[in-house]
Amino acid sequence: MSLRRRRAAVVFRLAVVISVVAGIVLTALGPATVTGLLPYFTIQSNVAVGLFAGYACWLAWRDRPEPPSALKGAVTLYITITGVVYHLVLANPASPFAMPQPDRALGEALGNQFLHTVVPLLAVADWALFDRRGRLRPRYAAWWLAFPLSYLGFALVRGLVVDRYPYPFIDAGELGYDGVGISAVLFAVAFWVLGLVFVGVDRVLDRVGRGPAPDDPGVVDRPVGEPVG
Repeated sequence: MSLRRRRAAVVFRLAVVISVVAGIVLTALGPATVTGLLPYFTIQSNVAVGLFAGYACWLAWRDRPEPPSALKGAVTLYITITGVVYHLVLANPASPFAMPQPDRALGEALGNQFLHTVVPLLAVADWALFDRRGRLRPRYAAWWLAFPLSYLGFALVRGLVVDRYPYPFIDAGELGYDGVGISAVLFAVAFWVLGLVFVGVDRVLDRVGRGPAPDDPGVVDRPVGEPVG
């Protein structure tokens, strides 16, 4: 990675870390406490991407190899899930799982946007601009489901204990376990497809970065020194 790209990567990753910290702190200033926020996938995915971005920032600053692309793809997918599910499902009045959006104080509203909008956009931009290309494989999309499925198990077990669920689409008290199972399968398929999208975009960016192959019909070999045109 060139010096200019390393500096840009450091700036991007610092912005991710600062946005994660700002989002959690501002949100915790509202009615929710830090311990009350921890059971949410939003917070867990933001913490994961914040820690990963901090580590990747240090590697770029020290001019060391980037973290494994499979791991970065996983973290980027999880924070993307956070943004997509919030905007399309939880905050969308047309969604059957829409959650009431309370009137938030300015600080809490900013924190909410940091966690659900700013951090996902910065993380995806960092992945697209600075990750090593051509290293993702379609099978990774299935492997990346391990954390969301583990989170589902955690949320259901916690729900049995405290009789409260963080999201309406995994609320066994309202939907029953059959309903949660159907919801989980639909979301898992959507997340798997989203993972495949990341793999596909990675391959496209890899081809674009490498340019046309030497045997590409659009590439005309010319003797050295022969003028063009």
